[in-house]
Amino acid sequence: MKFTASTSTILKQIQMLNGVIPNNPTMPILENFLFEIQGGLLKITASDMQTTIISEVNVEANADGNVAIPAKMLTDTLKNLPEQPVTFSIDFETYTIEISSDNGRYKLAGENAEDYPSNPDFDMSNSLSMTSEILGDAIGYTLFATSSDDMKPNMNGVFFNLSEEHSDFVATDSHRLVRYRRHDIAVTGMMSPIIMGKKALTQLKNILPSESSDVTLEFNEQYAIFSFGSMKLISRLIDERFPDYENVIPLNNTNLVTLDRQALLGCLKRIVIYANKTTNQVRFKVQDNELFVSAEDLDFSNEAKERLFCEHDGEDLEIGFNAKFLIEILNNISSDRITLRLSEPGMAGLIVPEEQPENEDVLMLVMPIMLHNFSY
Repeated sequence: MKFTASTSTILKQIQMLNGVIPNNPTMPILENFLFEIQGGLLKITASDMQTTIISEVNVEANADGNVAIPAKMLTDTLKNLPEQPVTFSIDFETYTIEISSDNGRYKLAGENAEDYPSNPDFDMSNSLSMTSEILGDAIGYTLFATSSDDMKPNMNGVFFNLSEEHSDFVATDSHRLVRYRRHDIAVTGMMSPIIMGKKALTQLKNILPSESSDVTLEFNEQYAIFSFGSMKLISRLIDERFPDYENVIPLNNTNLVTLDRQALLGCLKRIVIYANKTTNQVRFKVQDNELFVSAEDLDFSNEAKERLFCEHDGEDLEIGFNAKFLIEILNNISSDRITLRLSEPGMAGLIVPEEQPENEDVLMLVMPIMLHNFSY
């Protein structure tokens, strides 16, 4: 069997699938791409048994057939070829693949496609559509706050809580929490909440089209399928109970501090250099319309302090935070100005953009650190 396509056409498809290929797979055949050709349509599959990505592209083929091709060798070969048509010749008796170009021939050993794990039959009980822009924003705002602790599997992904009133995308690692809420996702009837794993969402974010297009989400209790254009991502869901995030978000944080996001971000990046390397603790001291940010490391006699101007509505307050968490949060907010909603030194603080687009509500929570006795 033979089929022909340009190097860029095949390379573009497999590069989007490459992130799923496992480094140390439980099944050696998962180091391969599955190539399936039917009626001139090439379907390429990559999987690690938890996440599967399928891409489709039209090629010139003289027959139908399936074969598993080593992912790394194929990618490295096509990356180093100039743009030109290449012909794949497949011997189904030996599973040998020969790639012919204008410059030469490259022969590699494939495997029997029948040994590649097949996807289960899916009976999806829930389905809805959203734009790739909304989905990309939801992943972008939440993914960084997911936990990497294997002892907290329920926090190793993003919680999708979809309802007719609003749709929440939530992530937490118990030190911080992000809730990205949309009011413009068309949800009809009751939808079961789901937890999507971090790796699957990372791959999904990487393959979402840059131009806004429709994405269909179908899911049941075990799997979720995202479909858009010629791409499909299938992921096993995390079967755990997500924390009750609504009860964690404080409602009485009325001490408001509004200031420039970049100014605070730059300040924290400088101050954290002088903080204790274990806790990364910084002190916020709010007085009138000034925010004093300070840190010290008693072990090395290091200390630093800066003053920022802000708009302050509330009582004077001192509160401590982990600067690394604040820096990550501020890096994942696009607004020029943010508002810190504070309460007491022992209560969680909220960070929200001062202005938010219609139908969007971003809220980020960070837990405080108990302050030491030092003060400037």
